[in-house]
This record gives sequence, C-alpha cells and structure tokens, in this order.
Amino acid sequence: MRLQVPSALLAATIVLAPRPVAPQDAPIAFVGARLLPIDGPEIPSGVLVVRRGRIVAVGDAATTHIPADASRRDVTGKVILPGLVDTHSHVGSVEGGDASSPIQPDVRVLDSIDVRSSQIQKAQAGGITTVNVMPGSGHLLSGQTLYLRLRDGGTIDALTMRDGDGRLRGGIKMANGTNARRAPPFPGTRAKSAALVREQLVKAQEYRDKIKAAVHEGPDS
Repeated sequence: MRLQVPSALLAATIVLAPRPVAPQDAPIAFVGARLLPIDGPEIPSGVLVVRRGRIVAVGDAATTHIPADASRRDVTGKVILPGLVDTHSHVGSVEGGDASSPIQPDVRVLDSIDVRSSQIQKAQAGGITTVNVMPGSGHLLSGQTLYLRLRDGGTIDALTMRDGDGRLRGGIKMANGTNARRAPPFPGTRAKSAALVREQLVKAQEYRDKIKAAVHEGPDS
C-alpha cells in the first residue's frame, strides 16, 4: 500500500552521510532503507524520493512510484528518519555576555557566531537540521538567540530563519537555576535571581504603559 507523504517529513534530513543532500533538479530515490516517519508506522523496506531538497514521495518499496529520471541510491541496511531539532544549542563557537552583569539582553548570537565552524558540520552529520543557538550560560539573561537551518551556504543569510516581513527569528536565553548562584557579579542565590528578573519585567511593563499612553494622547496633547 502506498503511503501519503506526511507533512512532518517535508523538512526531513537523510542521516546517511556527513553532509546534507544538496537540492538539484533531478530527483533522487533512496531505496531499501528502513523509514521512520513521525506520524505513521515504520516502513521496513521503503522508498524516499527527493526533488530540489523536498520529499515528494515516501512509502513501501514494492508500491511507491519512482520517477523515470530519478537517480537511484541503494541504501539497504540504512535508517532514514526526519531531521532532528536542537532547541538548546551553542554550535558555531558562539560567545555570550561578559562578567559585568547577570542580565545582558543586548548580547546577540548574530554578532558572534562563526558560520564556518566545524561544529555546524558535525551537527549536520548527526542528523540535526534546525537549531536554536543560544549565547553564553549562567547569566540570568544572557542575550538573544538565533534560529538556524543547518544547510549548505556558509553565510549567515543562508542559515538564518526569517519571518514573513524579513525579521530574524530568535528568542531570549534565560537561566534561573543553579548556574546563577555563582559568585558576583552573578546573584548568588535563587531569591536574588528572581528579584532581579522581576525588577526588569516591571520596568518593561512600565515602559509599555508609557508608550501606550503616548499613543493614546497623540502628538497634539
């Protein structure tokens, strides 16, 4: 029986070699591997067809159609599974904040990541396709993270993920556990950690309210 292509597999990687499969016009058919889809049963001997970096067919080897112009790769004995997502990564030799303060929201991964770092290729070889790269460790707030797709390109523009309006995707790295209990300039206790974070959040709320009030009053008020 032929299986429909699961949507969860569309961003998959093929964990067979130390480098990702480069997009190309001619399809590639990987034949004979054990397939492990996210939302369906495993396929002991399957076919996975990739065209231009996208999965276009996946299913049992006996029933799944392989395009006539496809390049066949016999991968019997191998395992193909969806790419892995690392939600807490420090690949790229990223440098974080310094010891001047436990809260440093202005520090950005974007400014320090080495996109040619061998760590990125090692992550690719391990089947990781997407990472949330974080700055530093131990700070209450160590800066702004960056979401990357680990694909070929060698430039920050090739790796970064962006919203529809072009803004870079990322988040904020915070640590409120035992790391922040280090000696000064870090808080030293969990209670002090909570107090410092709460202080900054209150300031942010006050600033938000000030902006709203200014917009409501208008320029002629």
